[in-house]
Amino acid sequence: MFDSHCHLADEAFEGDLDAVVERAREAGLRGALCILDATNRAEAVRARRVAAAWPDVRFAVGVHPHQAGQFAACLDEVGPRLRAAVAGRSGACAVGEIGLDYHYDLAPRDVQREVFRAQVRVAAELGHPIVIHTREADEDTFAVLEGEGAPPPGGVFHCFTGDAATARRAVDLGFHVSFSGIATFRRAETVREAAAVVPWDRLLVETDAPYLAPVPHRGRRNEPAWVARVVEVVAGVRGTPPDEVSARTAATFEALFPGGGSVAEAPRTSP
Repeated sequence: MFDSHCHLADEAFEGDLDAVVERAREAGLRGALCILDATNRAEAVRARRVAAAWPDVRFAVGVHPHQAGQFAACLDEVGPRLRAAVAGRSGACAVGEIGLDYHYDLAPRDVQREVFRAQVRVAAELGHPIVIHTREADEDTFAVLEGEGAPPPGGVFHCFTGDAATARRAVDLGFHVSFSGIATFRRAETVREAAAVVPWDRLLVETDAPYLAPVPHRGRRNEPAWVARVVEVVAGVRGTPPDEVSARTAATFEALFPGGGSVAEAPRTSP
């Protein structure tokens, strides 16, 4: 079992990271994909401790749409900044999370789209899958991806909150779909319907820790060990044992995010 999306380098885990990793291992996790913000120097430093505590962790690096405004006056710097950030992270095997967020609108939407587009192109050049964040922006997200012609080499719509039709659209475009603790929420019936139809070889599970703790932990700090609860719910809607979901999503994770490694030996210069 793998947690396909978590933020273990977040300051929320500074005080008890070792215990969090130990609980994840006890829950049966073999590893995780840790998301790093390419604009956050403090997080880059904390990532080295994550790698030391959990050598099987893998990393994705990208400019989140919330941070896209930093490039409003220098869009030509997105590509070089991202390439440097990825190159400086041993164990980086993906670009993300990147995309569009029209819920909070913390950056102008046109800037978000341009920053997203630039990162999709870098991912394609590097041969890395992308980790997509899309909130209240599905049509523009698909427009950016489809506008690039061929999609990048793999990728995932993380923390999926859409319906079955949107999930099929993502799969048809060549992407994976990952389900988080939201799938356990009482009113998330459309999300569970989507989890039932995604093909096995495109299905992933995640926590998005420290956010979105699943029921019955909702309201608490989330952590990778609780991806087991997401597995239980996905297994229920697919009518299959949790062990099968764990095994199949683990195989899919390893195919999409190969390798591993440690940022502990990465250069200490910031991107």
